[in-house]
Amino acid sequence: MCSEVFRQPLLNLNVMGKQGFIVAQRVSLLPHSSKEFCMFSPRGHASSKNMLTELADLLRPISEQIEQIQTFREKNRGSRLFNHLSAVSESIPALGWVAVNQKPGPYVKEMNDAAMFYTNRVLKDYKDTDPCHVEWVRSYLSIWTEMQAFIKQYYTTGLVWSKTGPVAPSSLFTAEPATPCPPPPPPPPPPPPFTDEDPKLDNGAAQRSALFTQLNQGEAITKGLKHVCDEQKTHKNPALRSQGGTSQASPTKGRAPSSSTPTPAKKRSPVLELEGKKWRVEHQEQVHDLVIEETELKQVVYIFSCSNSTLQIKGKVNSIIVDNCKKLGLVFENVVGIFEIINSRDIQLQVLGKVPTISINKTEGCQVYLSKESLNCEIISAKSSEMNILVPQEDDDYREFPVPEQFKTVWDGSKLVTEPTEMAG
Repeated sequence: MCSEVFRQPLLNLNVMGKQGFIVAQRVSLLPHSSKEFCMFSPRGHASSKNMLTELADLLRPISEQIEQIQTFREKNRGSRLFNHLSAVSESIPALGWVAVNQKPGPYVKEMNDAAMFYTNRVLKDYKDTDPCHVEWVRSYLSIWTEMQAFIKQYYTTGLVWSKTGPVAPSSLFTAEPATPCPPPPPPPPPPPPFTDEDPKLDNGAAQRSALFTQLNQGEAITKGLKHVCDEQKTHKNPALRSQGGTSQASPTKGRAPSSSTPTPAKKRSPVLELEGKKWRVEHQEQVHDLVIEETELKQVVYIFSCSNSTLQIKGKVNSIIVDNCKKLGLVFENVVGIFEIINSRDIQLQVLGKVPTISINKTEGCQVYLSKESLNCEIISAKSSEMNILVPQEDDDYREFPVPEQFKTVWDGSKLVTEPTEMAG
């Protein structure tokens, strides 16, 4: 019953393996993860609910597979298939629905929606050039839609445990070790660990992280509780009852607070190089004379984890992506595709020539200086704030226009109508 949920979608995903895509190396873990999931769910009917530490042991094989997939994605940020890897990484925690107490279906749907954020990008990039990628998106998303239907039919209110059955031994759920994947090509340096200055995680990502943290906690949850001896209990010590309350507990020797300070993040080596048809600009700090001069129409520019720096891009390129940057100034001439900013803060952008589309996602603070040739460009924003568009005037000055952040949605009798709104102060 459960295996049918995964059988056909996983067969379709083999197409990616035949094409030799790097993403197939991570998708190849899905058969092992799904096998462990399918071994788990039917046992719930015949087994009694385990203690938290035992449940964590049962879920550990699935949790380890999820962590491998997410780690692989972070190590391959420079891959041309990063959107594919992100779709898998963001949605694979759906396999942990067995730990959701009530109505796990919406949790799986949330993971599916997270994947669609990236699969929509895949469709945009490949729908007219390579149908194999389009088929991959369809097959991959069908895994989670089939799982939602499976949960709705058999586990609407969560995994059902037997009240009288034996406790399920962990050996029943330990899957055979997966055949190792062939080694991937050397990845680019991974991004630095998140610090307090990094953008906050989405609510969905925080919930997924908390879910697996609790599962792996086990008996450690009770370590913070203090034992109360009989002499400190009012109903067993008459002297305490005559005093009208419990005596002050004597100090006990507890675990000393950790005095270790967090290890500072390792500083990455700055990168400014052409790799194939991709310009990589990474980990630049306090550099204000960065210039890319020799560009071609088919080249893309990927700017990652740069701060307090300025970059100038001359000529005409296919697209530019700014990812996880802070206080970055960027001047470019012409882009024939899309200019995209994501997960960044305090970005200043100046267009000297033409650009058809500017996309701003998950960004706080963005100033866009348009040229007269780029006034007809489309500006698309999502989950962003403090955005301003500066339009050139006749006197070579600029006039600033804020991008709306607040909207009003009403039902007009046949459809929803959304328009910007301003709250009167």
